[in-house]
Amino acid sequence: MRITSILIAAFVHCIAPVTAAQDMYPNEKAIVFEANSGDTTDAVEGYFMVPENRNNPDSRDIRVNYVRFPALTDAAAKNAPIVYLAGGPGGSGIGTAKWRRFPLFEAMRKHGDVIALDQRGTGASEQAKECVSSIVLPLNQVSTTEQISSAYTRAATECFEQWKFQGIDVYGYTTVQNALDIDDLREHLGAEKVSLWGISYGSHLALAAMKLLPEHIDRVVLASVEGLNQTVKLPQRTDEYFTAVQGVINQQPLKTMVPDLPALMHSVHDTLEKQPLPLEIPNRDGSTTTMLFQKGHMQALASMMIADPGQYLAMLIHTYLSLSANDTGLLMSILQRGMFNEAPLSFRLMPLGMDAASGITSERLALVEQQAKSSLLGLMLNFPMPMLNRFDTTLDLGDDFRRDPQSAIPTLVFSGSLDGRTYPSEQAQAVAGLSNLTHIEVQYAGHNLFMASPEVQNRMHTFFAGKEVSHTPIALPLPNLSLSRPE
Repeated sequence: MRITSILIAAFVHCIAPVTAAQDMYPNEKAIVFEANSGDTTDAVEGYFMVPENRNNPDSRDIRVNYVRFPALTDAAAKNAPIVYLAGGPGGSGIGTAKWRRFPLFEAMRKHGDVIALDQRGTGASEQAKECVSSIVLPLNQVSTTEQISSAYTRAATECFEQWKFQGIDVYGYTTVQNALDIDDLREHLGAEKVSLWGISYGSHLALAAMKLLPEHIDRVVLASVEGLNQTVKLPQRTDEYFTAVQGVINQQPLKTMVPDLPALMHSVHDTLEKQPLPLEIPNRDGSTTTMLFQKGHMQALASMMIADPGQYLAMLIHTYLSLSANDTGLLMSILQRGMFNEAPLSFRLMPLGMDAASGITSERLALVEQQAKSSLLGLMLNFPMPMLNRFDTTLDLGDDFRRDPQSAIPTLVFSGSLDGRTYPSEQAQAVAGLSNLTHIEVQYAGHNLFMASPEVQNRMHTFFAGKEVSHTPIALPLPNLSLSRPE
């Protein structure tokens, strides 16, 4: 959905300006918040302090930042604050509010204060510096799965040691500690309860909070749900996704060129496995990168481009078509964007810690490894998980954490039928224990669906108003994948 600047400006104009006397909490100050579109609104920025690791009695405190968009009316201000939980892990809630979801943040102020939270270790919140390891994976030679796994494990271990040496408690960067921060935020705001609004990893965090803090959560809105044992996705679900994409292709002229997308992909992968492509990739600075393009690279590239059924998916399909005809032109134009390089392996602490701590049960890991042997993308969709599963056993949260919540908290879930990251069937499994659930399919939507249709916002308004929400699927137009050279 696109809202014109005129409409946004009209909406913003009706919002009362924030003043120093208007319900300011500790460590807050009034600001003019500017979205990437150039639109502005009065808001409040603030922070609160939390223990870096509540399991360590000697833990230092770290700063967690947020931007608060005050409710539009005094009546709405009495409702539970709505806390936005970004995906990733590692995404910025404040950054999301500046991005194309700005109109949605503004609209939700009808129901209460809206908090764009930068989770611990992200965005404006206090965080460790990115760690650059000493480990390099050469691009110009064949690397086995075992070699890649070993390299990433050594690099992650090296980075953990670097951060520890800097006085950082690496074991505080887990979803449990992240969820407890939400309760500290609630207390900071003087609220009895908060409502949660999350997507992707943000939904993973919300589900954990529903288990840990049930008495302090009012309502929950989720999209593109990632269950507590779904940090690593099942390869078979990825194959089912490409079958669904073929169903879209079959409804447009592209069908004559791509009668069987999975077969096309398997064919290209088989060719690359037998004979990797030597490439000289021109860089913007005039230098070139020498690369031996392999099956794993193609699988990784596909994993980066399938979240949503838009131009990147179209480009991916045509890249497979081009490679099947021994044409590397489109591939080269994509690789020039720097998706692969020979820089030392590097990590950010928050996403590394969160994913590795959430981990995977041994039963699911065995299933993933079995399915990966024959699936289209193997283990690449989750890279570098599950390779880094239990690289540090102290970090793992255990199987009790990975059990899905059983809850009667009112919950609204949106799932895109063409979500290439968190698959609809697994989303349904992740929320099966929620007894007060409204689950809505957004037909032909992908992973980033909150702005896909005005009807998504309408259903959210109805839900936060405490009214019954329609379960009727939201229909989007058929995505166009027939472009010969997407921009």
